[in-house]
Amino acid sequence: MTPFSSPAASGTTSDTSVTADWLRFDPASATSIPLLDSAAIRRLEQAAYARLSPFTLMARAGAAAAAWLTAHAPAGPLLLLAGPGNNGGDALVAATCLHRAGRDVQAWLLADPSRLPADAARAWKEASDAGVPLQVVVPDPASPQTAPPWPTTAPRFTAVVDGLLGIGLNRPASGALAEWIDRLRGLAEQGVPVFALDIPSGLSGDTGAGAPAVRATRTLTFIAAKPGLLTRDGRDCAGEVDIAPLGLDYPPQVPPETVAAWANTPARFATALPGRRHASHKGSFGTLAVIGGSIGMVGAPLLGARAALHLGAGRVHIGFLADPAPPFDPVHPELMLHPVDRLQLDEMSALVVGPGMGTGDDARGWLETALRAGAPTVLDADALNLLATNASLAAIARAGTAPRVLTPHPLEAARLMGGTVAEIQRDRLAAARALAAQWQAVVVLKGSGTVIAAPGEHPVTINPTGNAGLATAGTGDVLAGMIGALLAQGMAAEPAALAAVWLHGRAADRLVASGEGPAGLTAGELPRAARHELHLLSAWR
Repeated sequence: MTPFSSPAASGTTSDTSVTADWLRFDPASATSIPLLDSAAIRRLEQAAYARLSPFTLMARAGAAAAAWLTAHAPAGPLLLLAGPGNNGGDALVAATCLHRAGRDVQAWLLADPSRLPADAARAWKEASDAGVPLQVVVPDPASPQTAPPWPTTAPRFTAVVDGLLGIGLNRPASGALAEWIDRLRGLAEQGVPVFALDIPSGLSGDTGAGAPAVRATRTLTFIAAKPGLLTRDGRDCAGEVDIAPLGLDYPPQVPPETVAAWANTPARFATALPGRRHASHKGSFGTLAVIGGSIGMVGAPLLGARAALHLGAGRVHIGFLADPAPPFDPVHPELMLHPVDRLQLDEMSALVVGPGMGTGDDARGWLETALRAGAPTVLDADALNLLATNASLAAIARAGTAPRVLTPHPLEAARLMGGTVAEIQRDRLAAARALAAQWQAVVVLKGSGTVIAAPGEHPVTINPTGNAGLATAGTGDVLAGMIGALLAQGMAAEPAALAAVWLHGRAADRLVASGEGPAGLTAGELPRAARHELHLLSAWR
């Protein structure tokens, strides 16, 4: 038997007819990556159960997990924690594979073996028959909601595998399982790598809500990636993500309407990026105006305009509300700076409105003027706050036919919807869809795992690039300018938003990889890195 063939090779399980393999989740994927919610995953599982022999999927999942752990887990004793369901069965199969291959493992079952579902019960028996060191670690009957103490005989493990809970959790974990999740979080804080099977226990695969949830170094998710791995708490909880298709079609062959979301990869937008012909001039690439910069906030539109310049806009103007307006930008004298009333809006290919604009009477007036100009427009920052508080401006925005992109962070989104941040964050995918419908615009709901939604019955897109370095002043202004630059060059609103969000995050990833962050990364560093990433995509066009 090869070290990581399925257990079927020993004659103890059904034939899986598949090698134990996985795919790395690649934010720069050349193919679209669907994200499936728990309902879609269950449908695929049921279809597979109907045509495969019993235990086949669990055998495949465990074999894939064993190969994956050997590739990524450090040498030394390995602990696999198995919960009361099929996720625990996957962990038990993995323990059996690893034990047969000579790995020092222990598997602890946090449930009564006699009450396991059929496949997990079979995994438990096969692990026992194979001689895997096993322990049953269950609460005292007198305190069923309290986790038992950590076994005193346990060695010092070099890594721990989370097989506690799968995708079935639809509420916050509680009782003994919540205590085990807290223990795993404590181990992670001490530097012990934690590897999660399918999803980190406690995390919602559908929404990314995780309180409490395991914080894994790496996650091997089964059949397809889930949206919750990429947004809200998901990025922190999942770590690096890999996908084990379990011998099923990949990407999954499902009706388009059952896809909960798509991962934002170049496959979603790269072919729409503007090309560059030799016989071009600056007018070929559009003219953008960034409107904002009230007194004390002139840096915001400067950041957006500089980003637009680096993403290829042919000409970039700034219309300042501050009086006097800065005469020029010493960092980028290519930019054209004016008092806002000197702008010729009818000459602009696209507009960015809101960075540092304020919410006074002048700001309200210029937002109305911009909304009536009829150019593709990015509405950011104070423009969003004005829309949320001024019914007449909101009506003009909704009635407009020009392409529009709104870029709210969760607080701005809550204001636009008349709700709370908690309501927005509870289900970021649903919130982005609702905003897109409400405003009939492309919506970029910023945050960890930015969600991009367009009006109509389309799946949302979740962005997998970016890091905590973006949590600093001015990065939103940079993103707005990047979207505006692509609109000015003729891209449609949705692909422009997808491309800019991906490049924005990728630029931050590039800077952090080179040691320029995340702490101390500044918004002004992003445009050059984004330009570099844009040029790397030239082969797609």
